Amino acid sequence: MNFRIFIFGVVAAASLQPAAAQEPEGKALYLKNCAACHQASGKGIPGAFPALAGNALLQGPAPDAATVLLKGRGGMPDFSASLTDADIARVLTYARSSWGNAAPPVPDAEVAALRTALQAAKAGSGRLANKH
Repeated sequence: MNFRIFIFGVVAAASLQPAAAQEPEGKALYLKNCAACHQASGKGIPGAFPALAGNALLQGPAPDAATVLLKGRGGMPDFSASLTDADIARVLTYARSSWGNAAPPVPDAEVAALRTALQAAKAGSGRLANKH
């Protein structure tokens, strides 16, 4: 079975929280975990950290962007052990709809299915979770 077809089937079966309800939490997660490198403005730091404003990967298929958060890429850390599926969905939904970006929301179920498919670490729930 094609992985993308599987993901879309999972998403279709999942109930979605409206993007507007996710945005405040997504923004807080972004500011805590991402803004130091990608900046609060989403403009990044040229030559060091890519801009997320207008970023084609971020606005493309949600699994591509979620994979970066779950597995890391280049100098970007892997957030799989520190962010839950819901956290990743919310931060991606925020970034995909901020700074002029216009990509659709990312459902929690899509991130959960991708985490399983990638065999990424499960997020911790102890007091040291979300350590980034």
